[in-house]
Amino acid sequence: MKKTHLLFALLFTIINYSQIPTGYYNSATGTGYTLKTQLKNIIYPHTTLVYGSGLWNLYPSSDSRPNGKVWDIYTTCDFTFGTVANGGQQDDGTSGTAECQRFNKEHTFPKSWFGAVSTSQMYSDAFHVMPSDKKVNGVRGNLAYGLVGNASFTSSNGTKIGNCIAPNYPYSLNVIEPSDELKGDIARNYFYMATCYQDFIGSWQTIAPDGDTVLDGSSDKVYEQWYLELMYNWNIADPVSQKEIDRNNAIYAAQRNRNPYIDHPEWVYTVWATALNSANFDFSTAVYVFPNPTSNHTITIGTTAVIDDIQLITINGQLIQEIKKPVSANATYTLENLPQGFYFLKLSSNNNSITKKISVN
Repeated sequence: MKKTHLLFALLFTIINYSQIPTGYYNSATGTGYTLKTQLKNIIYPHTTLVYGSGLWNLYPSSDSRPNGKVWDIYTTCDFTFGTVANGGQQDDGTSGTAECQRFNKEHTFPKSWFGAVSTSQMYSDAFHVMPSDKKVNGVRGNLAYGLVGNASFTSSNGTKIGNCIAPNYPYSLNVIEPSDELKGDIARNYFYMATCYQDFIGSWQTIAPDGDTVLDGSSDKVYEQWYLELMYNWNIADPVSQKEIDRNNAIYAAQRNRNPYIDHPEWVYTVWATALNSANFDFSTAVYVFPNPTSNHTITIGTTAVIDDIQLITINGQLIQEIKKPVSANATYTLENLPQGFYFLKLSSNNNSITKKISVN
């Protein structure tokens, strides 16, 4: 398929699906790294949680599966919240030699990379410190996230460790690849860290070898090109889920700050557009449809590729709506008043086309 050299932004509104306080982002009016600084001033400083009790007490509201069990990022285990003495499986310094024995706290952005003392805000920042299986956490160590070629380890939810095959990866170290449904979560964690701690992160590059493969030593771009493009792709491929929205709201209640890239994932492109403009993307993955399924009879299509034709087709093959030469607004196209049902959404751009399944509830 022909490549398009147009970078696309994810621009859609999720206010109806989250609880962003009125006026919270009023000062976020810029673009590029100016916007990044404006966002930093909104979300930092924030309330510092106690690394132990603060996070343990938060997780039942921020990281609970629908069945009430711990939403661990690395396995499919059904961990029970609470201490072992009270019937839970919270890490107590014992067990953890196999999956599903204990859960603990994973710095998705490794603490060894910032070399901070335990009183630092980033050490207990719940946005990047997530519940995880103790065994897999230990196997990961301080590895960077990436795309794995030959896996030397695979967990029950598909998390892999092995040699990195990410495009333009200039190193030979092993990496950890999260499951597909967590890749966007991890990416938005990293964009949050680059923003919230931009006043410090420029000095972290050489603290740890694995961190040096990811960080570029700056406070604006923050990440090396290969990593920025990888995280950007993950932000697109794994869109914001209801789980992330709920987690954002729960952490806001405790820390009094939010992850702006969960509330506005399109801001990833708005901030890093200059650095990303040299990247090439395949149109087949260069389109974002949100929300899907939709409950308000409206969908938004995000892409900076120029769409020539939009077709909405029933599962029986009936064309019920077609828009030729649709007009975009801020790199988005919106379809409204959609009837309930399942459809194929066919999008055409520059002699390329893709079809996505959508559901209108």
